[in-house]
Amino acid sequence: MKAREVKRAKLVAKYAAKHDALKAAGDYEGLQLLPKNASKVRMHNRCSITGRPKGYMRQFGLSRIQFREMASQGLIPGVKKASW
Repeated sequence: MKAREVKRAKLVAKYAAKHDALKAAGDYEGLQLLPKNASKVRMHNRCSITGRPKGYMRQFGLSRIQFREMASQGLIPGVKKASW
């Protein structure tokens, strides 16, 4: 799944200029001729380590599970466990 997302990201980057130009011109028939995966909407955030799609934290690019493990080990600078 991670490889599929990388492939989608490359397609989005490749067709970004063409997609924007067609959208600005209002050429929706031309937009339909582009590959489906060239649309930004089809991108999905995934954990950079495990590829988990749910529980994603944008600020760190990790899932909640990996974030907790790495924070507990002290691998994420500036993050420490709160205790009161």
